Amino acid sequence: MNPSWLTVFPDNIRALLLKLPPSIFPVLEEIRIREGRPLEINSGGRYYFVTPDGSLTQNPEAAYKPGKQDGNRLLDLITNHSLYTMEEELRKGFITIAGGHRIGLAGRTLLSGGKVEHLRDISGFNVRIAREVKGIADPILPRLLDFKRRSVYHTLILSPPQQGKTTLIRDLARQISSGTWGHPEASWPGLKVAVVDERSEIAGCKKGVPGFDVGPRTDVMDGCPKAEGIMMMIRSMSPDVLIVDEIGRPEDADALAEALHAGVRVICTAHGASLDDLSSRPALAKLSETGFFQMYAVLARTEKGLAFRLWDGKRRGIQLHGAEWKGREEHA
Repeated sequence: MNPSWLTVFPDNIRALLLKLPPSIFPVLEEIRIREGRPLEINSGGRYYFVTPDGSLTQNPEAAYKPGKQDGNRLLDLITNHSLYTMEEELRKGFITIAGGHRIGLAGRTLLSGGKVEHLRDISGFNVRIAREVKGIADPILPRLLDFKRRSVYHTLILSPPQQGKTTLIRDLARQISSGTWGHPEASWPGLKVAVVDERSEIAGCKKGVPGFDVGPRTDVMDGCPKAEGIMMMIRSMSPDVLIVDEIGRPEDADALAEALHAGVRVICTAHGASLDDLSSRPALAKLSETGFFQMYAVLARTEKGLAFRLWDGKRRGIQLHGAEWKGREEHA
């Protein structure tokens, strides 16, 4: 077991991680490196500290504690030895590497005009492992189908972080693009899908080419701010369905409204634990109040995996049976 993402770690930490039990790797979600503090992992939603011999413990005092040199070397590797070329990513607090793996950063900020200008003295790293889980959208896609339009409903997917949003919409893109509808009465072909992938997590592009299977009729705008990317895709790629992750800014809502006027169906995600959370997000509240969304889905992690609940555009609950997903739990 030697996953490609291991190459971003310094030699000593990589060797330590390779000593982990083999059963850990298929469900490994996060690796947290904090300078001078215990090395921690999240595997299948359970957190452990890692000892110098690669065993797992709940005792932080027994764990390996990365030093300043470990952090500097890790930052050097994830920025490909060119820290200055990553200033925009550093300002946002994360860097996405090949394969769609996102590395969150913590340190000291430099401000300009009250806004973050730069992040320096970086001492905390959260490496989030992205995985492709084909079929994870099987239980939900048939319920999002608009048979009258031979398409899908405008859908908002809500969940707290690390519940499976990104993994789900990646598979939705694949299935919608390939026409794998999962319903005996859905016989129309696959649709043109546009993915606006600001954080390079959905498609996992490398030099513009998706690393994940997002379907045969899917175009990806990689590394582009969502509002701008939405407008660019509408104008240039004539999509049938637009998929975008983690909306929330007013400009995102305006761009989605333009997609509606252009006849493009939208599937998007946002952070939230329930529909009540929409009222605290002005952009989402505006879209909801105007009846933009025809379906809402809320995801939650359970002991058996991932589960979802659905509401229609008027926020009326839809009765489901067997809604729990089988298989591995994946991060959002």
